[in-house]
Amino acid sequence: MSKYPDFVPRGVIPACLLPFKEDLSIDEAAYRSHLRDVARVDGVDAITVNAHSTEVNACSFEEQRRVLDVTLDEIGDRTPVIAGVYADGSFEAARIARMAERGGASCLLVFPPGPFALGTHGRPEIAVTHFKTIADATDLPMICFQYPLAGGLGYPLDTLLALVEAVPSIRAIKDWCNNVPQHERHIRVLQSLPRPVNVLTTHSAWLFGSLALGCNGLLSGSGSVIADLHVALWRAVRAGDLALARRLNDRIAPLAAAFYADPFIDMHNRMKQALYALGRIPCPAVRPPLVTPRPADIEAVRRALEAAGVTRAGAFA
Repeated sequence: MSKYPDFVPRGVIPACLLPFKEDLSIDEAAYRSHLRDVARVDGVDAITVNAHSTEVNACSFEEQRRVLDVTLDEIGDRTPVIAGVYADGSFEAARIARMAERGGASCLLVFPPGPFALGTHGRPEIAVTHFKTIADATDLPMICFQYPLAGGLGYPLDTLLALVEAVPSIRAIKDWCNNVPQHERHIRVLQSLPRPVNVLTTHSAWLFGSLALGCNGLLSGSGSVIADLHVALWRAVRAGDLALARRLNDRIAPLAAAFYADPFIDMHNRMKQALYALGRIPCPAVRPPLVTPRPADIEAVRRALEAAGVTRAGAFA
């Protein structure tokens, strides 16, 4: 069971990467080292695992359980852990949720099932049924992962409001709507509800602008590389120190450009290359269907690390 029963998802939440060996088995020693690197950053409020950044789509149920067990063993005594729920069916999602709760996770990050891409915008009860099925299986708070509407996996605001009304354990959304007016609307409406729902931005390509709109946190894979810069930017924005926030954004900008360049699917592969270039992991391998980034992209990541002043020990070492 969780050591943080009153956990509320907010603040700076990096999503960790999952190192593999050359044979594509999980490198537990490298993963433990990576967890320690990220969790040691003062101001990190939680860490997310079994998500896009850890290549959850390529990990079996037992591997996901092992990743969670290792995470809790390594950092669970000092850092809340958010576990991803990535499944195309509601029963399997509930199974993963039960596993995460028993394993000691403090919160769930619920991905939209793939079949939602066929079109659920006119049937909010489908999304409500999915989340209720998970909520019936666990008492953990949940974060609803909000995708862009254009791909069919995102939830219109009316559906989000129906979800949070029907499923009180939804405490936040991870907002990747990728639309500025829609993002601002989420912040204004959801965070002003009688039972507020935090908006955690994952607009990492334009993080400064997103945070300035008033998000109550950020949940980002690039935090696996630059958690200290994320904490510093978060604190500067919250303090209203615009000049400092701009300077920090100037440091983050080249890395955001390198990580989130086209093709977008390579973003976490590039982050692994960054950790490898910094000597923080021994191998940057990724599991199929992902592939190694192109040489030019790897070089762009290396140059961006230099431009941002990021070292093996971090940006502020």
